Amino acid sequence: MILWENFDKNEIYLLVMLVVAYSAFFLFPKRLSTDITLLFLVWGFATSTLFDFTIGGGLLDFYKVNDSNQYELFDFLGYFLFAPFSYFYIYFYQKFNITRKRFIFYVLVWCVIALGMEWLSTWMDVIHYQNGYKLHYSLVVFLTTQTVTTLYYELVKKSQPSLTR
Repeated sequence: MILWENFDKNEIYLLVMLVVAYSAFFLFPKRLSTDITLLFLVWGFATSTLFDFTIGGGLLDFYKVNDSNQYELFDFLGYFLFAPFSYFYIYFYQKFNITRKRFIFYVLVWCVIALGMEWLSTWMDVIHYQNGYKLHYSLVVFLTTQTVTTLYYELVKKSQPSLTR
C-alpha cells in the first residue's frame, strides 16, 4: 500500500467528506442502540469493501479509485465513508417508520442520493470508470445493497428486539 500517488482534489474531497459525514454522525440525536449503530457502521464498511474488491479492482476491474490501480491510503479511508451512509440509511428508516408500502420509495430516494454521491466522486476524480462501466450500472448495486441492508435490519430487529429502541 502506498500513501498516495498525487495529493490533489480527490484526497481533499475524501477528507472533507469524512469530516462532514462523521460530524453529522456525532451531532445527530442518537436513535439507534449502540449495538445497532456499530453493526451498521461495520456493515457499510464491509459492503463497500466487498464491492470494491469484486467489481472495482478485483475480479471485474470496472473502476479505479483515486489516482492509480495501486492500493492507496485514501482508498482505505474511502471505505469509511460508506459506514455512516449505512448508518444513516437505517437511522432514517427507523425515524420515519418506513412501512412496506413506503419501502420502494425509500430505497429509490436513497438510490438517487447514492448515484448523486457517486457522480460527485467521479467529478472529483475519486472514481474513474474503465472497461465500459457507466454510472447507471451502479443502480443495481445500490438497489441490491439497500434492500439487503433493510432485510438484515428487519431480521436483527425481529430476532433481537432489545437492540432496537
